[in-house]
Amino acid sequence: MVSRAVITGMGIATPPVYRQDEIWEEYFKGHSGDSDRAARIFANAGVETRHSVVDPRVEDVSTWSTAQRMQRYEIEAFPLAEEALAKALVSADIDAAELGLLAVVSCTGYATPGLDIRLAASLGASSDLQRLVVGHMGCYAAIPGLAAVADYVRLHRRPAALLCVELTSLHLQPSAALGVFNNEQAVAHSLFSDAAAAVVVVPDAPVGMEIGKIASRTDTAHTADMTWHVTDHGFRMGLSPRVPLVLARHAADTVNGLLAPTLTTADVDAYAVHPGGPRILDVVGKALALPESALTASREILREHGNCSSATILMVADRLRANNPEGGNTVAMAFGPGLTLYTAHLSGT
Repeated sequence: MVSRAVITGMGIATPPVYRQDEIWEEYFKGHSGDSDRAARIFANAGVETRHSVVDPRVEDVSTWSTAQRMQRYEIEAFPLAEEALAKALVSADIDAAELGLLAVVSCTGYATPGLDIRLAASLGASSDLQRLVVGHMGCYAAIPGLAAVADYVRLHRRPAALLCVELTSLHLQPSAALGVFNNEQAVAHSLFSDAAAAVVVVPDAPVGMEIGKIASRTDTAHTADMTWHVTDHGFRMGLSPRVPLVLARHAADTVNGLLAPTLTTADVDAYAVHPGGPRILDVVGKALALPESALTASREILREHGNCSSATILMVADRLRANNPEGGNTVAMAFGPGLTLYTAHLSGT
């Protein structure tokens, strides 16, 4: 018998906060060569506060090698990951020893033994815990991670957990003075932030958010529009201004395919849309004919936390759950390299 996979616990952890306007004036203004274009990008990013494990005003990570950044990742990622996962376990009233699978998602740092092994040891997981690490998929990676966890729970009838931890601040790129800081980098640095988010999924739980169908769409004609390359100075993002329009082109068809054949958009009570930026939210809202209120949670997370890559969609879902404990039908949607759009149907139980 196949079980239902139900999210019963969620946990969020963030490092210290800083204001967008202050970090512009005190660091990025000079870093960008006092660019008027970069100033407008920061002012219009829809972000008021963000979180970072490093303060570039104190430690200018833009000058660090990739090795130095990965060393710092190992130091900073673990306590955030541990806090988020511990919160999710408490929320679900599950002991770590009960987990059958731990899936860890990150595209901002790597090490072996990794976070999965260190967390299993620190939280007291069973020695037969299965582990899965998903890397370098980008902002949509939480949803395929959720799919893997849900499949495990349905088949094995044991609880599982998904953890996303992203430290984008470690990949601050060299300054305009070195001739490599451009508008794409200004957009990335105006949006991205650090966070960890976790969910616990339990078989056949009577109360929670059931994970239903998951669907994706990849437009391979636009693979060059969003990139994430490993360089000698961290991971460098390429971000074309065409990205929002390409994603919007596929949004309606992907959501309709996710809901078919039993549901339509008229049955959807809430949307958890990844806030990749204000323009993405604008064009997706228009493509799906959503009222502005449908994107309130996404805009709040963007304003308060910025874009935390893979962790962000879980943060939006957590905000929606807090605002509406009864649930209903929720469509979760996230975007990333490919260009790829991933969707999930979540329903309140």
